[in-house]
Amino acid sequence: MSPVDPQPYRAPDVSHRYVLDLVRDHDRDRFLGTLFAPEPQRAGLLALLAFDHELARTRTVTREPMLARIRLEWWREAVAEAAGHGKPRAQPIVESLSEIVRRHGISADRLRALIDAREEEIDGPLDVMRAGHALADLELAVLGATDPTSQQAAHAVAAAWLMGEGPERDSLLGDARALRRRIDPAVLPILLPALSLGKPMGPLRRPLAYWWAAKRGTY
Repeated sequence: MSPVDPQPYRAPDVSHRYVLDLVRDHDRDRFLGTLFAPEPQRAGLLALLAFDHELARTRTVTREPMLARIRLEWWREAVAEAAGHGKPRAQPIVESLSEIVRRHGISADRLRALIDAREEEIDGPLDVMRAGHALADLELAVLGATDPTSQQAAHAVAAAWLMGEGPERDSLLGDARALRRRIDPAVLPILLPALSLGKPMGPLRRPLAYWWAAKRGTY
């Protein structure tokens, strides 16, 4: 973990708004989960989801492996700036990410772990365990959850989120749900999206289902 910056960087409000709109439009279920986190943790989760979205887009914006690697290298340089002490590059996700990682003392290496996991997708299938765990570890750092039980549940849900339907995903979700009485309640915002991996829910029912689950501490 990096030392927390004694003079915290503040991202422009327009950058935070951009991140919120991006996640709400492209990652609706996990966006709903973030609404149950207090500020500034909510802004942190949104920045991480926007970052993850941009990394995942690499496989769709170009089919040329060299160009894909150049794109990810840009992000490696960007997260080094974000976790540093100078002014980050003027890109809304980088600016929002910079405020969050400096506030929580998250190192560039931990951000690069997610980039490295996504890079595997250029030449082959995504390692969902590696990618899911890397994102979950960043989210746990933002939420301040350090206990092994919460980590285990978050890892399981994050990996399951990247899987298609099947017994392996069901097993991971079952493992995560079995821990619900022992987790830190602070991690519920990143576990609630497990609800969307169960029975189909319409857009009007989903927010209510998330609210009711959060109230009961289920997912």
